[in-house]
Amino acid sequence: MDPGEYKIMLDQVAILLAEDDRNDILLMQRAFEIAKIPNPLQVVHNGREAVSYLEGKLHYADRVKYPVPGLILLDLKMPWMDGFDVLRWMRARADYKALPVVMLTSSNLAADIERSRKFGAYDYRVKPSGFDELVELLNDVRSRWLVPAQPALTVVESQISLKPGVK
Repeated sequence: MDPGEYKIMLDQVAILLAEDDRNDILLMQRAFEIAKIPNPLQVVHNGREAVSYLEGKLHYADRVKYPVPGLILLDLKMPWMDGFDVLRWMRARADYKALPVVMLTSSNLAADIERSRKFGAYDYRVKPSGFDELVELLNDVRSRWLVPAQPALTVVESQISLKPGVK
């Protein structure tokens, strides 16, 4: 496959954002625009919606409109099902064992980082306070996790980070 064709395919892979804060959703949507991230951004507002989306249930059954994502940005603190519950649910299913999940949260607690690692998060990022930093974070996450690779765990500046090919 031509590298240009491969890039076009990656640009079409959906990214699912599971976030309950409407302001954070608006900021993420704007940051996707500013960063010129071409991937479709699908949004769910809590853990139950994330599971329904992944299962293709209810109105999410239309896989043309709601495609299976290639990357999930998962908030930790959400109503009904938190990010840990969603991550545990995903890792218990063969179809979603290897789907890259980046925990994107305001928590920088070591216990949350460790628990995310235990449940199979590929990466853990603390939401930045500035918009420019959010744009940089999204570009980094996209370039790191929307590529086929086997992850390996590394710890970077008090946040969990999985880098392809690092042993």
